[in-house]
Amino acid sequence: MDDVVKSLISRPERVVTSANGKPSREEAEEAVRVLLRWAGDNPEREGLLETPARVVKAYEELFSGYRQDPREVLERVFAEVEGYDDLVLVRDIPFFSHCEHHMVPFVGKAHIAYYPTDGVVGLSKLARLVDVFAKRLQTQEAMTAQIASTIETELNPRGVAVLVEAEHMCMSMRGVLKQGASTVTVQFSGSFRDNPSEQAHFYTLLRGGR
Repeated sequence: MDDVVKSLISRPERVVTSANGKPSREEAEEAVRVLLRWAGDNPEREGLLETPARVVKAYEELFSGYRQDPREVLERVFAEVEGYDDLVLVRDIPFFSHCEHHMVPFVGKAHIAYYPTDGVVGLSKLARLVDVFAKRLQTQEAMTAQIASTIETELNPRGVAVLVEAEHMCMSMRGVLKQGASTVTVQFSGSFRDNPSEQAHFYTLLRGGR
């Protein structure tokens, strides 16, 4: 019999599945206990007694992006910008996410630029948008595309540029064990995609002052 099933049978009082089919907090905590036993430890020892509850609480924060709508982050647009329609760039937005293949972290920075048409969004909203997608199980490639696509859809800019650079723990703490290796992904749309000089301008501003 599968260990997960046996563990749930052995603690039936803790199994309370929610009405929408999502596992309950009790089920999630029991799953952590199973993993602790599988790893070779004893979830009933003093140091691990509260670990399942802590892990589930941490998951609520680490994966809170599933409960957020990225479109709502960009809802408010400021049109009174004195006609400003040139490049807006927010660089060095720190983030942490989790690889969907191994569920270990990858950590880095995102850089976002766009050419506004009908107004601009608050600068903090771009950082919030990064967090919405980062706080989900991800690949860096998909996250980069999701950020760019959302900005393009919601703001209708003349162009969007998103560059993400990160170190993946699935490379540095397991597998090939290559500490310090970084991955860079880029997504261009509109004027950035169609005009190499705009791409060069973007890269120049990223390097500026460094």
